[in-house]
Amino acid sequence: MPEDAAGTRLTLVGQGTPVPCIDGASRPYVDLDAAASTPALTAVAESVAEFLPLYSSIHRGAGWKSRTATAAYESARGSALEFCGMPRPNHVAVLCRNTTEAINHLAYRLRFSPDDVVLTTVIEHHANLLPWGRVATRRYVECERDGTFGIEALEEGLKAHPRPSLLAITGASNVSGWLPPIAEMIELAHLHGVPVMLDAAQLAPHRPIPASADFVAFSGHKLYAPFGTGVLVAPRDTFADGDPFLAGGGAVDLVDLEDVVWTEPPEREEAGSPNVVGAVALHSAISELTRLGWDAIEAHGTRLARKLREGLAAIDGVEVLGPRSRPDQADPPALLPMATFNVAGTHHALVASRLSAEWGIGVRHGCFCAHPYLVRLLGMGPEEVAAYRDQVSRGDHRYMPGAVRASCSLATSDEEVDALLAAVAAIAADSLSGRGTPVPYVQDMSTGDFWPDTDSVGWSPAERDVGSSCARG
Repeated sequence: MPEDAAGTRLTLVGQGTPVPCIDGASRPYVDLDAAASTPALTAVAESVAEFLPLYSSIHRGAGWKSRTATAAYESARGSALEFCGMPRPNHVAVLCRNTTEAINHLAYRLRFSPDDVVLTTVIEHHANLLPWGRVATRRYVECERDGTFGIEALEEGLKAHPRPSLLAITGASNVSGWLPPIAEMIELAHLHGVPVMLDAAQLAPHRPIPASADFVAFSGHKLYAPFGTGVLVAPRDTFADGDPFLAGGGAVDLVDLEDVVWTEPPEREEAGSPNVVGAVALHSAISELTRLGWDAIEAHGTRLARKLREGLAAIDGVEVLGPRSRPDQADPPALLPMATFNVAGTHHALVASRLSAEWGIGVRHGCFCAHPYLVRLLGMGPEEVAAYRDQVSRGDHRYMPGAVRASCSLATSDEEVDALLAAVAAIAADSLSGRGTPVPYVQDMSTGDFWPDTDSVGWSPAERDVGSSCARG
């Protein structure tokens, strides 16, 4: 676990919570699903608890609590701008629910036509693919078999006619953990006169956000502030004219039955009562990461990335997807502390279920809301994809392609990574030897998930939640 200059470690709410396993024992929960969502930092939860007695509606009340809450909300907005290196008054931070909403918000506000081209890549999260398809024509940068692409491939997309109106690109893959040379890519796009929208959801907890991006979106729930706030940072003039993405109270100066006068940004973009508690949490999380420092955060992540990926790659029957660092590489790929893998002969959903039910280890499995990318990492051809699509269209998710992803947080320890490696080695050995599982596991056709057939506490049929599938995303 990294420490700040004073030797203080960051801790997470719920860290080490005992969870039931099918052998009747309770084990400390090993949370290796940080790439999906992070628990709250203890300091963040404390900040929220301190603020709650002062909570009130903001921007509209003369009372002391309203004034105090308004100040806290606006302070969080300023903190988000500083976090992105984009200060007032030229930029604004719109506080919304998450990265997905932020990108949809920007897609609406840029007023593209179907003839406009948005250049993006095949490695993107669905949040940075689907919104652009609604408003413009998408052009893709293809990846290599290892899930990476070079600056030359990006330049080809930038040079193609017609010139893109926007480059929408991730700062870090949520599947492979690959960190593209994003600062260099932004510079290249600008040389071609193309503005850049940076999906920083996966980048923000691990590396500084490059201030050279034109638009930035990120989420509190991946930044140790899971209280429902996301951020869209953009030049103020992006929102200077036209109607906002959401219409309603708080976004207006004057309304009559036939007309409306919208207020100034960013309030114009935040109709309705905002998530003040989420903003306070986000501000606290940013303060904690800043206190810890990027050097300590990066060193912790780099060490765990190597330990995790090299450890998995050394297990017989385990395939790690995406780029790999080799000892002989002069310039190894930059990677986040996560690894996506499969165990030969064992369905990815069964691996995830066994890790949880038998060892108390939480991971993610499926396609990670990045279907096009995972298909490429798995080396699947068009006929295979078509067959799976046909099965899913008939409500059968049992054969959905996918993988298992283990991802580390700031609180992840070497011992927790070792626990995962030992558990995966046991599963792989069971698969290679044909021993099977300690209890039968039943697969649900509608979700694709496996469930242990047992009456153990926490795992009985009555405690099964059919809606818990993570394979669909």
